[in-house]
Amino acid sequence: MASNELNLCACCARRGKTCCQDREIYLSPGDVARIIAHAGGEPFYEWALPRDPAYLAQDDDPVWQRHVFRRDGRRRTLRRKASGDCWFLGDAGCRLSMEIRPLVCRLHPFAYTADGIAAETEKGCPENLLPPGANLISALAMSGDAAARWHHMLYDEVIQDEPDRGTDLRPAC
Repeated sequence: MASNELNLCACCARRGKTCCQDREIYLSPGDVARIIAHAGGEPFYEWALPRDPAYLAQDDDPVWQRHVFRRDGRRRTLRRKASGDCWFLGDAGCRLSMEIRPLVCRLHPFAYTADGIAAETEKGCPENLLPPGANLISALAMSGDAAARWHHMLYDEVIQDEPDRGTDLRPAC
């Protein structure tokens, strides 16, 4: 984590829950493969319904709608610890290097759809903690080129066929 990122993220954490504690993180098939190669067989993901049902009703990204969700509305997400923290959140931040982190995490706080990365960032990052005239993306030491690469990877992985997509895993009654 860059020192600027550490400082801004630490300020955010002092204010309350961070993105590592209150976001549901979708995992692409590529994310799963990268994390398994790094972390082995830890049970780090699950198929879950969104906590907020409105998430299913979004219509700004048909590619996401069509490929991320199973027919029953569930999608693959990072598991949470009993505390609600991300499975990989440790005392010093994320235990995963940037090259292994889920693409959704790497892209945060960029707002995006399959059409591209938006000019504005997602709501939630404490931009009010920045010095006057400072830019959130530069304060987080993020690169637009890296974000574009991760965005491309994410959507390439989102549209991968999965053999169990659409399967209802609930036990038969």
